[in-house]
Amino acid sequence: MFYKTLMFMHLFTILPAFVLGTISFILKKGTTLHKVLGRVYMVLMLFTALVTLFLPAAVGPTLFNHFGWIHFFSFLTIYTVPTAYTAIKKGNIKVHKHKMIGLYFGALIIAGAFTFMPGRYLHSVFFG
Repeated sequence: MFYKTLMFMHLFTILPAFVLGTISFILKKGTTLHKVLGRVYMVLMLFTALVTLFLPAAVGPTLFNHFGWIHFFSFLTIYTVPTAYTAIKKGNIKVHKHKMIGLYFGALIIAGAFTFMPGRYLHSVFFG
Protein backbone atom coordinates (compact mmCIF):
# COMPACT_ATOMS: atom_id res chain seq x y z
CA MET A 1 0.00 0.00 0.00
CA PHE A 2 2.82 2.42 0.90
CA TYR A 3 4.47 1.71 -2.47
CA LYS A 4 1.32 2.63 -4.40
CA THR A 5 0.90 5.83 -2.37
CA LEU A 6 4.45 6.86 -3.22
CA MET A 7 3.96 5.85 -6.85
CA PHE A 8 0.87 8.03 -7.17
CA MET A 9 2.61 10.93 -5.40
CA HIS A 10 5.37 10.58 -7.96
CA LEU A 11 2.94 10.48 -10.89
CA PHE A 12 0.95 13.46 -9.58
CA THR A 13 4.11 15.57 -9.42
CA ILE A 14 6.01 14.33 -12.46
CA LEU A 15 3.16 14.74 -14.93
CA PRO A 16 2.63 18.47 -14.23
CA ALA A 17 6.41 18.90 -14.11
CA PHE A 18 6.62 17.43 -17.61
CA VAL A 19 3.92 19.82 -18.87
CA LEU A 20 5.50 22.86 -17.18
CA GLY A 21 8.99 21.90 -18.37
CA THR A 22 7.74 21.58 -21.94
CA ILE A 23 5.92 24.92 -21.77
CA SER A 24 9.03 26.57 -20.31
CA PHE A 25 11.04 25.45 -23.34
CA ILE A 26 8.50 27.02 -25.65
CA LEU A 27 8.12 30.32 -23.78
CA LYS A 28 10.31 33.34 -24.26
CA LYS A 29 13.02 33.14 -21.63
CA GLY A 30 13.29 35.62 -18.79
CA THR A 31 9.63 36.61 -18.73
CA THR A 32 7.65 36.63 -15.49
CA LEU A 33 5.63 33.62 -16.70
CA HIS A 34 8.80 31.69 -17.51
CA LYS A 35 10.21 32.44 -14.06
CA VAL A 36 7.02 31.45 -12.22
CA LEU A 37 6.55 28.23 -14.19
CA GLY A 38 10.25 27.49 -13.76
CA ARG A 39 10.06 27.81 -9.99
CA VAL A 40 7.01 25.54 -9.80
CA TYR A 41 8.76 23.08 -12.15
CA MET A 42 11.85 23.03 -9.94
CA VAL A 43 9.82 22.42 -6.76
CA LEU A 44 7.88 19.62 -8.45
CA MET A 45 11.08 18.03 -9.72
CA LEU A 46 12.75 18.17 -6.30
CA PHE A 47 9.68 16.74 -4.57
CA THR A 48 9.30 13.93 -7.08
CA ALA A 49 13.00 13.08 -6.87
CA LEU A 50 12.79 12.84 -3.09
CA VAL A 51 9.69 10.63 -3.33
CA THR A 52 11.43 8.26 -5.76
CA LEU A 53 14.24 7.69 -3.28
CA PHE A 54 11.73 5.82 -1.12
CA LEU A 55 10.56 3.62 -4.01
CA PRO A 56 12.60 0.42 -4.24
CA ALA A 57 14.02 -0.55 -7.61
CA ALA A 58 11.84 -3.16 -9.31
CA VAL A 59 14.13 -4.01 -12.22
CA GLY A 60 17.80 -4.99 -12.38
CA PRO A 61 20.53 -5.05 -9.77
CA THR A 62 20.19 -3.02 -6.59
CA LEU A 63 22.45 -1.33 -4.09
CA PHE A 64 21.51 -1.96 -0.44
CA ASN A 65 18.62 -4.05 -1.77
CA HIS A 66 16.83 -0.80 -2.68
CA PHE A 67 18.52 1.60 -5.12
CA GLY A 68 18.61 0.74 -8.81
CA TRP A 69 20.05 2.42 -11.86
CA ILE A 70 16.99 4.63 -12.25
CA HIS A 71 17.71 6.24 -8.86
CA PHE A 72 20.72 7.88 -10.51
CA PHE A 73 18.23 10.30 -12.09
CA SER A 74 16.80 11.13 -8.66
CA PHE A 75 20.22 12.06 -7.32
CA LEU A 76 20.97 13.95 -10.53
CA THR A 77 17.78 15.97 -10.04
CA ILE A 78 18.53 16.69 -6.38
CA TYR A 79 21.93 18.06 -7.46
CA THR A 80 20.85 19.84 -10.66
CA VAL A 81 17.84 21.83 -9.43
CA PRO A 82 19.66 23.84 -6.74
CA THR A 83 22.73 24.39 -8.91
CA ALA A 84 20.58 25.57 -11.85
CA TYR A 85 18.73 27.91 -9.52
CA THR A 86 21.98 29.24 -8.08
CA ALA A 87 23.36 29.76 -11.58
CA ILE A 88 20.42 31.88 -12.70
CA LYS A 89 20.47 33.90 -9.46
CA LYS A 90 24.14 34.68 -10.17
CA GLY A 91 23.23 35.70 -13.73
CA ASN A 92 24.95 32.72 -15.34
CA ILE A 93 22.33 32.07 -18.00
CA LYS A 94 24.50 29.66 -19.97
CA VAL A 95 25.03 27.29 -17.00
CA HIS A 96 21.36 27.56 -16.02
CA LYS A 97 20.25 26.76 -19.56
CA HIS A 98 22.52 23.71 -19.87
CA LYS A 99 21.46 22.36 -16.48
CA MET A 100 17.77 22.80 -17.20
CA ILE A 101 18.03 21.15 -20.62
CA GLY A 102 19.99 18.28 -19.07
CA LEU A 103 17.42 17.94 -16.28
CA TYR A 104 14.51 17.89 -18.73
CA PHE A 105 16.01 15.30 -21.03
CA GLY A 106 17.74 13.23 -18.36
CA ALA A 107 15.13 13.18 -15.60
CA LEU A 108 11.97 13.42 -17.71
CA ILE A 109 12.63 11.98 -21.15
CA ILE A 110 15.29 9.31 -20.49
CA ALA A 111 14.16 8.28 -17.00
CA GLY A 112 10.55 8.47 -18.18
CA ALA A 113 11.32 6.04 -20.98
CA PHE A 114 12.87 3.62 -18.48
CA THR A 115 9.65 3.59 -16.45
CA PHE A 116 7.94 1.74 -19.29
CA MET A 117 10.37 -1.20 -19.18
CA PRO A 118 8.90 -4.65 -18.51
CA GLY A 119 8.63 -5.34 -14.78
CA ARG A 120 7.94 -1.72 -13.88
CA TYR A 121 4.60 -0.39 -12.68
CA LEU A 122 3.79 1.84 -15.68
CA HIS A 123 4.59 -0.99 -18.07
CA SER A 124 1.92 -3.10 -16.40
CA VAL A 125 -0.56 -0.20 -16.43
CA PHE A 126 -0.14 0.57 -20.13
CA PHE A 127 0.74 -2.81 -21.61
CA GLY A 128 -0.98 -5.26 -19.27
